[in-house]
Amino acid sequence: MTPHRDLIVNALLTPEIVRELSAQKWDLLIRQGRRTNLLARLANVLTQQGLLENAPIAARHHLTSAVLVAERQSIALRWEVECIRQALAYAGIKPILLKGAAYVMAGLEAARGRTFSDVDIIVPKKLLGETESALMIHGWQGSHHDKYDQRYYRRWMHEIPPMRHVKRGTTIDVHHTILPETARLTVNPAALLAAIVPVKDFADLYVLQPTDMLLHSATHLFHEGDFESSLRDLFDLDCLFRQFSALPDFSETLALRAATLGLSRPLYYAVRYTTLILDTPVPEVVRSEASLGKPSALISWVMDICYLNALRPVHSSTNSFSAWLARFALYIRSHWIRMPFPLLAYHLGRKAFIRSKSYDIEKSVADADLKA
Repeated sequence: MTPHRDLIVNALLTPEIVRELSAQKWDLLIRQGRRTNLLARLANVLTQQGLLENAPIAARHHLTSAVLVAERQSIALRWEVECIRQALAYAGIKPILLKGAAYVMAGLEAARGRTFSDVDIIVPKKLLGETESALMIHGWQGSHHDKYDQRYYRRWMHEIPPMRHVKRGTTIDVHHTILPETARLTVNPAALLAAIVPVKDFADLYVLQPTDMLLHSATHLFHEGDFESSLRDLFDLDCLFRQFSALPDFSETLALRAATLGLSRPLYYAVRYTTLILDTPVPEVVRSEASLGKPSALISWVMDICYLNALRPVHSSTNSFSAWLARFALYIRSHWIRMPFPLLAYHLGRKAFIRSKSYDIEKSVADADLKA
């Protein structure tokens, strides 16, 4: 199955095409790049290839502005990580960074031009209470104060409710594993946390080892039902494959590590869709061994249809019924694999009731305002 390639993907993979773009195509490229959070990455690619000057002046302003925003966010993220490190140091807790924060602090290529909305860390489950208390002492407050939401996060999820700093307005997500404890995939968090590596120049700050970092990125992408940044996340995987494949023993141990952690299926999807959509040069040994996580032929066919439609810019230029249907199906799937059916039915039913009740209240207030 050959996927359709959107303009932003083509420009990132074969930047030479920008030489022939019309003003209208440049406008579309900028819009798709901004919508997918890939605009700063595109600017970096064009700069490296000496092609930025080919952009019309208006497009160039958008590209250079995106780079400045990404660089500013990177500086702010480093400061936020330092604040988190200091806050937890008082409690003797050494945080392990995940996703974007890990890419930045580890100096990975995936961090170039990347934007951020929060900081994700993971700590052993037994330290969740101490971690939350230490963060609260230093200005972070919990969210989701509804009793059901608190129970939902603390009993069934892989993280506590997000915490927001009262002064800086920044958000931190504190995980104790990388998938909900009710998920159909059973992750081995002890093995994950036993192989962490220190961040250079920091004695008490850690990231996951390269194989685990890639596996977590894959797990996050292929278990979520939100596709706003899914194409950006797919490019993250592309960067990780390209950079880590040069490390000794990485390719030979990746599939084995996935099996140890219980993440063979996400690895298969990562290999399949990075190679299909982005032509990622995944080593042959990884391609071969990742097939151990392949689902049945029918499920593979359905997943191809869904992901090849869903992993596109969420933008008006790509809107179609097939894309909407694929994302809706994957949204349902993300809940189906997250928790058993009785719990899922209760959870979704309750959320629907609350949403309906909120709508009724808002409508009543609006009607009263109109009468006044």
